[in-house]
Amino acid sequence: MTAFLDKDIREPLFEYLEENFGKTRIIEEKNIGDSRADVIMVTEKALYGIEIKSDADTYARLSGQVKDYDKYFDRNIVVVGSSHAHSIEEHVPAHWGIITAENIDGKADFYILRQAADNPNIELAKKLSILWRPEIAQLQQINDMPKYDYLSKKNVIAKICERVPQKIPEDIITSQICDLLFERDYEKIAETVNAYRAAHGHKPKRNRVKRRRRKRKI
Repeated sequence: MTAFLDKDIREPLFEYLEENFGKTRIIEEKNIGDSRADVIMVTEKALYGIEIKSDADTYARLSGQVKDYDKYFDRNIVVVGSSHAHSIEEHVPAHWGIITAENIDGKADFYILRQAADNPNIELAKKLSILWRPEIAQLQQINDMPKYDYLSKKNVIAKICERVPQKIPEDIITSQICDLLFERDYEKIAETVNAYRAAHGHKPKRNRVKRRRRKRKI
């Protein structure tokens, strides 16, 4: 059986996720703590962290990756090549979903080995940190909060967390985060960030070649 590599899994996986989860947005290669999430899948009610372990990968870094993913995402999924199908359950917590990817006549065939459950270890502040500062400002406006222009992003996030769940239910704040990520426009947000930096006496960020980010139809 031919080994399945990351490049063989990734694109077909996005199509599979859209077919099975409906409205989604895919964000690739996001730094989270000491790890990098292969895929963030935004749905209407939850953020999913998705780690890909192809047939060419090992479990060497997985334990650390699991800890980081569990801080940031509502649910987590590991997608593995068929060579890992019989051992992966020993390496991820019971709340992690498992999807296997098998090479069938040169095409990826996906099978849900275990459904993802709610992550009991998520930290709201970490999840909020996925948002950019202008998106945090929108979240404050939506929830009738002061602007806190004098505070850092980290401290503004702490102020938002103080309101959950007493003033803002957890499911509501999660839905709001998802909505903002669905609406994210990379070119527009760059202009907004530079305007914010200029207003606070900072130099604008230089335009850089962005990593490819795939957006699913919404």
